Amino acid sequence: MSTTIKLAIGSLILGFVVLALKGLAYWITGSVALLSDALESTVNVATALAALIAVRVAARPADANHPYGHHKAEFFSAVLEGVMIIIAALLILREAYEGILAPRAIDAPLAGLIINGLATGLNGVWCWILLTWGRRERSPALVADGKHLLADVVTSGGVAVGILLAWATGFWLLDPIMAAIVAVNILWSGSKVIKDSLNGLLDEAVPEETLQIISDVIASHATGAVQAHDLRTRHAGKVTFIDFHLVMPGETTVTASHEICDRVEAALKAAVPDANITIHVEPEHKAKPRAIEVPDGPDQ
Repeated sequence: MSTTIKLAIGSLILGFVVLALKGLAYWITGSVALLSDALESTVNVATALAALIAVRVAARPADANHPYGHHKAEFFSAVLEGVMIIIAALLILREAYEGILAPRAIDAPLAGLIINGLATGLNGVWCWILLTWGRRERSPALVADGKHLLADVVTSGGVAVGILLAWATGFWLLDPIMAAIVAVNILWSGSKVIKDSLNGLLDEAVPEETLQIISDVIASHATGAVQAHDLRTRHAGKVTFIDFHLVMPGETTVTASHEICDRVEAALKAAVPDANITIHVEPEHKAKPRAIEVPDGPDQ
């Protein structure tokens, strides 16, 4: 079982534990803000389940119907998570609105905050693990899950501040007001998760710094070629797809061309983890003005 799948299972188990703790905190206090926090945790469970399914699907090898693999399944999961984050925020806004119309005192606020604080601590630790390993494993589903938990931690912190201030001042309207404020923050977080995931589904190119690394590797390892052009990149899950045309001198044999391609491909895989590379070899008359020039090429 891969590390990614183990982390996805861990997220699901933790989601149930945190949901139980936050539900208990609301049951003890009757706080609108704590109810809102618990509502978001129901989404945590659902998104953790979606992430688990996605990483299992993404781990499947390529087949006849999916020759490029199943890596984009993680992007679908991340989009779903973003949508569910936004739904949770809207539910919280509704509860906050009702609380503003009819504010009331909170029962046993200290006990509720202690229980909710324990749940928040668990989320904070797991959030750090997911973001660290998700980025290391280049898993959009785990990163999205980590960002969702980060939003949950921020939410819980805001809720705690609101309840403490309301308790200290007796101004109980602060409870639903704080719930509304953190709901807006959650909306922003959910929209960002959706945007990042849609970019992946739409085959967005790799970041500029990665593109520069790819160009430099081609230029420095394609000795014997003339130039490379029509470089295209995209990423799906942890895989980065790279394809370009490599122009060879007319007298270069097929064997020699293949050796140059192998050398460039090996260097790219060393520089860009999980790279899938396609190189199209062309003769000299196919050279283009805008290209990656090879410094030690035959025409330099």
